[in-house]
Amino acid sequence: MSELSSDHPLAPYGWDAGFADDFAAHAAEGLVPGRIVRVDRGRCDLVVADGDGVRTVLADTSLVATGDPVAIMCTGDWAAVDLAGGFVRALLPRRTAFVRSASSKHSKGQILAANIDAAVVAVSLAAELDLGRVERFLTLAWESGAEPLVVLTKADLVPDPVVLAHLIADTETAAPGVQVLAVSAEEGEGVDVLAAVLAGRTSVLLGQSGAGKSTLANALLGAEVQTVQAVRDRDGKGRHTTTTRNLLPLPGGGVLIDTPGLRGVGLWDAEGGVTRTFTEIERLAGDCRFQDCAHTVEPGCAVLAAVDAGELPQRRLDSYHKLLRENEWITSRTDARLRAEIRREWKRKQAEGRMMYERKRSAP
Repeated sequence: MSELSSDHPLAPYGWDAGFADDFAAHAAEGLVPGRIVRVDRGRCDLVVADGDGVRTVLADTSLVATGDPVAIMCTGDWAAVDLAGGFVRALLPRRTAFVRSASSKHSKGQILAANIDAAVVAVSLAAELDLGRVERFLTLAWESGAEPLVVLTKADLVPDPVVLAHLIADTETAAPGVQVLAVSAEEGEGVDVLAAVLAGRTSVLLGQSGAGKSTLANALLGAEVQTVQAVRDRDGKGRHTTTTRNLLPLPGGGVLIDTPGLRGVGLWDAEGGVTRTFTEIERLAGDCRFQDCAHTVEPGCAVLAAVDAGELPQRRLDSYHKLLRENEWITSRTDARLRAEIRREWKRKQAEGRMMYERKRSAP
């Protein structure tokens, strides 16, 4: 069967002509393609073609081990597999990758999923809506190269349709250009719409513990595949139910990568993602008097004018500044020259701020 055929057994898992081209050299070596469905301590499970169907195999990953936490093998990667020897020999180039800053003092990146088409951000309506966290997830989602999608879970806990509509509208304001869906996995409401959006694609399910990801995953998979635990009563936070990243086939075609709940969602070299998340600010910035306007105290700033006119929420601008500062900080920790440039820029901005303050104070 041709590796280019849409009838290839791995096509439902995302195999296509582009990956086949990348794999051509490995095919000449007698290796076979496989998609990684789970990684665990020097080994991984992969799905490979088996006649007209597929099967799961276990392979050693020592030959592709690396000290780079962003380049290490991850769920969603495509690999060249030596079935006879039981080894993964190489990884195919990634098209997209969802990377966050790892929770360590070294500020290293951590890859959560690879070769994803859609990044589904699950946000629970059982707790107060945190738009800043939505913007943080969307920044990383845009930076990954995937298409973001926000799913407001546990919508059955908001029985008033007017209140629900307001929550959706607020989320849409924080997610320009991103589809927002309200879903109740318990009641089945909206699940069919979400399933249709994800059909035929590789999707990753992201969110905090307690966001209802496992329940949503089960609803999409049509089976109790993921274990579900109750949210803690004392603080409304969830327990870690999913402990590994697993790639699971969807009934309507495509695959879903479920991830453990994320306590922290640090940015990782995500300036482009910030720009996409705050498109209205970037658009307004084009009308600022100064090309390098920081949108803080500068005269002729179109962004500040929009805030004053009520056209741009102050919260959005504050969040924009916060994420940019965080991204600059994390980037500077991995690049000494950039760190020095940022410090010089900070000093310049501080000097400008002092000058502006002195002018205002001395004005009649």
